[in-house]
Amino acid sequence: MAVDDVDGTLAAIGPRLRAAREQHGATLAGVSCSTGISASTLSRIETGRRKPTLEVLLRLSKEYGVCLDELAGTAPAPAAEPRAMAPLSFGDDKAVLPLTRYVGGLHAHKHVLPALEDPPARPRQASHDGYEWLCVLYGRLWLALGDHDLVLTAGDVAEFDTRTPHGVANTSPGGPVEYLVMFGPQGERLRPRTP
Repeated sequence: MAVDDVDGTLAAIGPRLRAAREQHGATLAGVSCSTGISASTLSRIETGRRKPTLEVLLRLSKEYGVCLDELAGTAPAPAAEPRAMAPLSFGDDKAVLPLTRYVGGLHAHKHVLPALEDPPARPRQASHDGYEWLCVLYGRLWLALGDHDLVLTAGDVAEFDTRTPHGVANTSPGGPVEYLVMFGPQGERLRPRTP
């Protein structure tokens, strides 16, 4: 940490200590009695006219019920409450649950195709820039890849350049098919690692 950073951190501790004391509903005299630190010392620290020692910070941290990182302003930001991401749905009743929250680079989705009563027609194909990896979790997935037709079952994996026309359909009799898709920009590929 640079000297300027240390000075800035120390300068900000005083106002944080005052805020912690006020939030705790305590007076300087009350904190002085419970910690053994004189009220005048507490006042000078809060107004920035004195730098606190580690011993003083430890006592005040315990008194106010806050960690030293909070007093120094170096505590990590609290984690956001996890929010369930609503599945996206498409006209073909396919549900897509994003597994990554960012755009660009590699990203992943879980796809669920509902059960069909009638045998499906050959999947409609589309092409676009990118590279795709597909892994079937449950059921039977028909992957139409250019002129080739593949039926993938649980545990089967396919990877392909998405400039090749491709489409999928459920071939599971009476059940859904679930699969994972990882998609990356053109030229980006997964890098398998083995020991």
